[in-house]
Amino acid sequence: MAKEKPTGRLLPWSKVILGNPQSKANSRRIVVIEGKRRSIKSSAAVAYANDFAKQCPTLDPPFSGDIHIDIDIYYQSRRSDLDESIIMDALQGRVITNDRIIRSKFVRGFVDKDNPRAIIKITILEPENA
Repeated sequence: MAKEKPTGRLLPWSKVILGNPQSKANSRRIVVIEGKRRSIKSSAAVAYANDFAKQCPTLDPPFSGDIHIDIDIYYQSRRSDLDESIIMDALQGRVITNDRIIRSKFVRGFVDKDNPRAIIKITILEPENA
């Protein structure tokens, strides 16, 4: 069975986002809210998400069909785990409708202590048998 035709944005998109992405898994903190323990993003992860939002445009229309994403992440040091999840979350509502539309990804990690950044490229996945 063939996939549906892509909807939303159809042209490729790319952007360089400056800053050192934080690992969502390794940058959690435990807080107590209304007497219950909760795991929330660290202040560094929240700061990165806010910086990302300031640098990333809101596309009209955003991508809403199945997409492929390439991300090259340049960290300040080798201490960081390769983790693109905060970037994918930050794209939601700005560039993509939901991170569930990411059906293919290629992520690489590098070190650039003087210029940490993420280079993001998104393309539509073509429907089968189009």
